[in-house]
Amino acid sequence: MLSAMKANLPWWAKIGAKIVLARVPVAYEFWQRLGLFRHGFMDTAAYALNVFDAHVKRAGLDKADLKGMTILEMGPGDSVATAVIACAHGANAILVDSGAWAKNAPEAYLALCRLLESRGLSVPDLSQCGTLEDLLRVCNARYLTEGLTAWRSIDESTVDFVFSQAVLEHVRKSDFLATQVACYRALKQGGVASHRVDLRDHLGGALNNLRFSEKMWESPFFANSGFYTNRLQMSDILCLSEQAGYRVTLLGVNRWRSLPTPKEKMHSQFSSLADSALNVSGFDVVLRKV
Repeated sequence: MLSAMKANLPWWAKIGAKIVLARVPVAYEFWQRLGLFRHGFMDTAAYALNVFDAHVKRAGLDKADLKGMTILEMGPGDSVATAVIACAHGANAILVDSGAWAKNAPEAYLALCRLLESRGLSVPDLSQCGTLEDLLRVCNARYLTEGLTAWRSIDESTVDFVFSQAVLEHVRKSDFLATQVACYRALKQGGVASHRVDLRDHLGGALNNLRFSEKMWESPFFANSGFYTNRLQMSDILCLSEQAGYRVTLLGVNRWRSLPTPKEKMHSQFSSLADSALNVSGFDVVLRKV
C-alpha cells in the first residue's frame, strides 16, 4: 500500500515528504522495511546476480577470470550480496558505500546462496553466521562505509575489477572527480570498471531535479534528504573520468524520445543545454586503467 501511495505522489510531494522523513529520528532499517527509503535492489537475489553478470560481461571478463581477483562494488546499498557472489566465484570483494545500509541478518542472503548453488557454484557456508561481520569474514570481504574517506584504506593497485549500478549519479558533485581518482588509484594496471548510470531524477523518472538552482540543490538541506543526484550530464561524467586517467568506452545510451520535463521549467543552468544532452536517461560505460 505504501509503495503504491509513493508511486502516485507528484515529484514535489516526494521531495517534501523526504525532507520531513529524513529528519525523523528513527533508524534507516525502519524506513527500509516500509519501503520509503531504499538504496537500490541488490537485496533481491536474482537482481543482484543479474547485475553482477551484466557488469562482468560489459567489462569483457570471463567467469573463469574471476578466480583470485579482488572485485570492488561502489554503492552496494541495502545488501552485501556481491561479497557472497564474489566468494562463490573464488574472488574477494570490497564494498564501498557512504553509510552502513546493508541488511545485517545473514539469513537475508540464503536465497542468493540457493540461486548460486543452482548454477553449479560453490557457495560459502553461512550456517554459523550470526551477524553481518561473520558473513564478511567467511566471504573474506571488506565493507567500508565512510564514503570517499574509505578509499584511503584500499592499497594502491590492488583491485582487478570495479562495478556500480546506478551509483555514480549519487556521488556528491564536489566529490565526483576525487572519487574517480581514488578508484583509478585502487585499480591495478589493466584493471577495468563497469558502471551503469541512471540520469533520471529518482523522484519519478523525469528531470524534475533540474528545476533547482545549484545553490539550493547542493545545499546540505537538500543533499541529505534522500533524493540527491549530482545532476552531472553524460558528457560531464565521461570528461571527468578521462581527467581521472581512464580510457573511456561508452557502450550504450538510453534516450527519451522527448524531454519528460519541459525546458522552460528547468533552471537556466540546464535549460540552456541542447536537447541532445538532456534527453539521455541513462548509459553504460567501461573505464580502463592503461
